[in-house]
Formats: sequence, C-alpha cells, structure tokens
Amino acid sequence: MRVAGIGFRQGVPLDTLRGVLRAVEALGGPAEALASLPEKAADARLQSLAAERGLPLYPVAVAGLATPTRSLRIMARHGTGSVAEAAALAACGPGAKITVARITAPDGMATCAMAETEETKT
Repeated sequence: MRVAGIGFRQGVPLDTLRGVLRAVEALGGPAEALASLPEKAADARLQSLAAERGLPLYPVAVAGLATPTRSLRIMARHGTGSVAEAAALAACGPGAKITVARITAPDGMATCAMAETEETKT
C-alpha cells in the first residue's frame, strides 16, 4: 500500500494541497490513500482532494512516531518530527517505510510525504 501523508496550515488553498500531492507522486508513484491528523482529515479541502482523486482518507494519530525529517515546531505541537511523514507511516501500519520524505509546498502552507508497505489496508 502507498499512502501520502499530508500536513497543512489553517486556510491552505486546495490548489496547494493538489500541488504538493502531485510533487510527491511524481517521485513516489500514485497514492492509494491519503492520511492526516484527525482534525486535518475533517477539513473540507482535504476531503475534497480525496474525493477528487477517489482515495480513502485516513485520520491517524502521530504522536510518538519517529520520522526521517524533524521540525522542532511540529515536534513541540504534535509529538513527531513531521506530520506528513508520521501520518503516512501510521496509515500504512507495521513495516511501513518512507519512500518520499516530506516535501513543502512553495507557499509553505502544506507538506506531503509518501510511505509504503506490502500490506493492504482493509
């Protein structure tokens, strides 16, 4: 399974979410699902992106998950180094690995990363 984890700031434009997902997919292949924090997964823009792409959207807890990249601000706020990377890993489950480290959108409003596992989520 290939999951794109997405983190974003309040008020992010939908086009920013589309763009950062495209950038990650260009490096890691097409996403089979999206994942983010529960409060982000409830956001209408992220739900719209998932619907446009016909992808499931998984709300996941990320606190305590180790990530390849690390933001001190995100660590203090969410208990992990990268929301995007941790969300992708959490949604994939055990044995997941990051295949595309977080990419930040040009406007700085969103990040996206990709993780993969051999497992299929049900």
